[in-house]
Amino acid sequence: MNGILPLWKEKGMTSHDAVYKLRKILGTKKVGHTGTLDPSVEGVLPMCIGQATRVAEYITDAGKEYIAVISIGTATETEDADGAAVVSDNSFKKFSRSELEEVLAQLTGEIVQVPPMFSAVKVEGRRLYEYARKGIEVERPSRTVTIDKLEILDDAEYFEGSEVTFRLRIICGKGTYIRTLAVQIGELLGYPAHMASLIRTASGNYRKEDCRTLAEIAELKEQGKLADFIQPLEAALEDFRFFEIEEDMHFDIINGQVLPKHPLFEEDETPIVFTQNSKALAVYQIHPRKPLLMKPEKMFPENS
Repeated sequence: MNGILPLWKEKGMTSHDAVYKLRKILGTKKVGHTGTLDPSVEGVLPMCIGQATRVAEYITDAGKEYIAVISIGTATETEDADGAAVVSDNSFKKFSRSELEEVLAQLTGEIVQVPPMFSAVKVEGRRLYEYARKGIEVERPSRTVTIDKLEILDDAEYFEGSEVTFRLRIICGKGTYIRTLAVQIGELLGYPAHMASLIRTASGNYRKEDCRTLAEIAELKEQGKLADFIQPLEAALEDFRFFEIEEDMHFDIINGQVLPKHPLFEEDETPIVFTQNSKALAVYQIHPRKPLLMKPEKMFPENS
């Protein structure tokens, strides 16, 4: 069993829980997820099965889309609704849609974020949440992330009250902390803030409508229809160029030989997926030290 299974992760379970339960349903240990979702977050979590675990990083690195509810007025220790309040501002607040759009414009494009203390980022070999649980504050490395689009989903022209909430559609690159983005929005508005709720509606090319819950997947398996739902691993490679090889290249490709640079690389340096009978055999990239050669980045021997 090889391929991509688009899962709709429900609230209340970790991404690891989802992997564990899917392994039991499928009867295989070779299952991996493509980007952690917190237990309180539901949404698209493509699962890689069998050989497709080798392409998990491509889906993980792809863009994401979220629907978030941002709450202005209270900051929490975890930057989301699960944490205890650390700062509250109960004053009456009022800002216009245009003021909010100006703030969102400042946070669109490349921005710098500092990961929250309650996160899985490692510092000196330990995850930040391990320090946080012991009350230890450590210096956190900043990171540059890309926000492609921030869209207000509420129709209101003015947002007002002691606690103001609004919904945002967020399209962003890998590594973005939506919790931290909520805090940054609040800072630019001049108030404490946190992320009240979050749904991931897309991960790479996989969207909500492509997904099934664990219960639905178990039912499909029982009905013998699961194979029709699992997408081929080639689907995770859609952003690369595909080249169907002749028989004389087969031995070299399946054995991962370093080869002369393919003419396709003259157009650009996007990796090439070499296929036979439309099945991916390997992903090749330009050799990092020998620009006239190419080398394999991923191999799929069982597809040959």
